[in-house]
Amino acid sequence: MTETPSAAPGGAADEPTAEDIFEQKAVRLAKRAKLIEQRSDAAGGAYPVSVPVTTTIADLRAQYGELEADTATGVTAGVAGRVVFSRNTGKLCFATLQAGDGSRIQAMVSLANVGEESLAAWKELVDLGDHVFVTGEVISSRRGELSIMVADWTIAAKAILPLPNFHADLNEETRVRSRFLDLIVRDKARENVIARAKTNASLRQTFADHGFIEVETPMLQVQHGGASARPFVTHSNAFDTELYLRIAPELYLKRAVVGGLERVFEINRNFRNEGADSTHSPEFAMLEAYMAYSDYNGIADLTQEMVQNAAIAVSGSTVVTWADGTEYDLGGEWARISMYDSLSDAAGVVITPQTSLSELKELAASVGVEVPEKVATHGKYVEELWEHFVKGGLERPTFVMDFPVDTSPLVREHRSIPGVVEKWDLYIRGFELATGYSELVDPVIQRERFVEQAKLAAQGDDEAMSVDEEFLRALEHAMPPTGGMGMGIDRLLMAITGLGIRETILFPLVK
Repeated sequence: MTETPSAAPGGAADEPTAEDIFEQKAVRLAKRAKLIEQRSDAAGGAYPVSVPVTTTIADLRAQYGELEADTATGVTAGVAGRVVFSRNTGKLCFATLQAGDGSRIQAMVSLANVGEESLAAWKELVDLGDHVFVTGEVISSRRGELSIMVADWTIAAKAILPLPNFHADLNEETRVRSRFLDLIVRDKARENVIARAKTNASLRQTFADHGFIEVETPMLQVQHGGASARPFVTHSNAFDTELYLRIAPELYLKRAVVGGLERVFEINRNFRNEGADSTHSPEFAMLEAYMAYSDYNGIADLTQEMVQNAAIAVSGSTVVTWADGTEYDLGGEWARISMYDSLSDAAGVVITPQTSLSELKELAASVGVEVPEKVATHGKYVEELWEHFVKGGLERPTFVMDFPVDTSPLVREHRSIPGVVEKWDLYIRGFELATGYSELVDPVIQRERFVEQAKLAAQGDDEAMSVDEEFLRALEHAMPPTGGMGMGIDRLLMAITGLGIRETILFPLVK
């Protein structure tokens, strides 16, 4: 039995059925066995330990990509790549080899150059998806395609399963569950990985330019804190105690500031045992940073600079193009609006930090906004009402400033507006990208806030914090005035690329 080129670019064949895959796997396993039988153990059979690559496909394309048709260079090169197209004729076989970066080159295997036995072996043993190593002269074919006129070849790794059809779009489930296939067949998948790497490099460079140092804090913690979220719980056999996967690095980074590390940041993995949707993942990448002797205004300035620099690093401009072709401008100065003022304007009724809970409940009921009774505080109603009335209308990047005090237990009270704290949330494309504080550094007030949170936890609020005595002890040694911020890396990629969160994560958690 021979394979049909279902994965070949330009082929009209349908996706292979389960029966086809089973049959193809059996054929390929037989070829694997033959390769092992024909080659010595030292050669590695179907999986040699190495092949003598002399250059990359990308380098050859950069150096010889403009060759005129039907030109020989006299240069011999040894390259490796995955076979993504194959066409076998009588005395001449053609294959397209693809490198990991997506660059391609044609391999031409001719009877005149490799001999009858080698040509027959190529036809018999090489399948789509195989990694092969070829050595030969770099030429341009009669059609002007950069090629290797093969003098010698070997299997570098035998593929046992066929590739998907390169011309049939992978559905989202396949892309997410089998990201390795996504990376093979779709250029955009590789570009997303590169965009993420460029973004992280840009963030680190911006921090370096401002005198920050990168630190690492524990993922396993004896007490969860630093955010309002439900944690994952595990058990340590060594310590015979329950531990929590980190929901935020905040309380440890603040300890570092107390210790004299005045400008610190961490790009870390956080875990929150909550829902998953197009903007939330149980495991996600987070950036947090703290700048001593600054406040929420200074950290907002830095955040805007970081996001704009990251956009430039990925797209070459602060005007980014999303996956659907829409252009979005991240440039310029971003608006800063008051949560209470913007809510009052949108709702058509004055809402202040002094508005009673009963009035807020009445307004919420009139527009169908529901808040669970166990978390039904003034601040929670204000935030839910703000999302209902204002959030959807934010087109440009916007800092929403000055939050209710009872929903922000780690934030300093506003210096001039009673009942609110110096906190902002940054909204881009209608979702929250980052949050920033003038940090609460008074240990007495911080203890009072923790106690209030503990009461909420006792009433059934799974996201409430507990009293962290070790953190309070650190604060009692004096933390300087500080501006802090946290930003989702995955969401930053969403803002730059227009993709959903599962596309921005290389290997997202799936059920």
